Amino acid sequence: MLISCGDALIDFVPTKNADGREAVMPAVGGSCLNVAIGVARLGAPTGFVGGISNDMFGRMIADHAAASHVELGFATRSDHQTTLAFVRIVAGESHYAFYDAETATRNWTFRRGTIPFATVEAVHIGSTTLVNDRGAAETKALIAEAKASSTISFDPNCRPNLVRDKPAYLARMNEFATQADLIKMSDVDFAYLFGEEPYQQRAQALLGQGPKGPSLVVITRGNNGAIAWHAKAGEIEVEAPKVAVADTIGAGDSFQAALLFALHKQGRLPRQQLKDISADELRRALSFAANCAGLTCTRPGADPPWSHEISWSW
Repeated sequence: MLISCGDALIDFVPTKNADGREAVMPAVGGSCLNVAIGVARLGAPTGFVGGISNDMFGRMIADHAAASHVELGFATRSDHQTTLAFVRIVAGESHYAFYDAETATRNWTFRRGTIPFATVEAVHIGSTTLVNDRGAAETKALIAEAKASSTISFDPNCRPNLVRDKPAYLARMNEFATQADLIKMSDVDFAYLFGEEPYQQRAQALLGQGPKGPSLVVITRGNNGAIAWHAKAGEIEVEAPKVAVADTIGAGDSFQAALLFALHKQGRLPRQQLKDISADELRRALSFAANCAGLTCTRPGADPPWSHEISWSW
């Protein structure tokens, strides 16, 4: 099983009404839930860990996850309200306004000793849950239990408008990066975290932390494709597919989910097997991920592909 831990929310996605005026449409989202849904739709057993409200929006989230075959037995249901995110597209990039005070996600607590990590191949973490102190502390506790047997996947998926203390946030992201085996981030996230530092320089620094540090670093660059650095396979670059873009909401999450799924199908997701992946295997996994992200961009909201919508020769 693969597990994704973090945020589950409702995105209000921009659209047009019958009169052509701006409107919004509610859609289930949240980066970490999107990753869980993306992996499950491609065909791997997947669970979600995080807070889900009992309110109307929480029921939408639970129904959507169940319809995509995501196991919710490890999630925590509560009467706290659901996080809401209003989306606006500016120059092709999605910008978010979050309403996240005292929500089910913010109040999530990891139930120690309840997840059989010996049967969990990988755990994915990231996004808004790591911004606040409580969410970060609970995620650290989960990693402490999972690290011995499960590969740790990390996507910071930065949301600057939620960050109140940037130096503390940067230190926190660095701490999570040192605990990860696989790090994926967008070029926008990279710029927020590392400024104008060259990609390769930062990737090599992350890879150079020894046997307990990351073995794979991936940076997605929208229309410019993705580039990865691996301690053994070296530097790999893949193109983005040419598609008619509806919006880019959930594209990075779809890429993350597809990459995890591809590595799982290749037998390269366990920590040591990931360290030993070949350049050809990694290129194929990255290309598959880019194609899944591209398909996601052709429809509004975070709507990753199902297995029957995408094909690849393993």
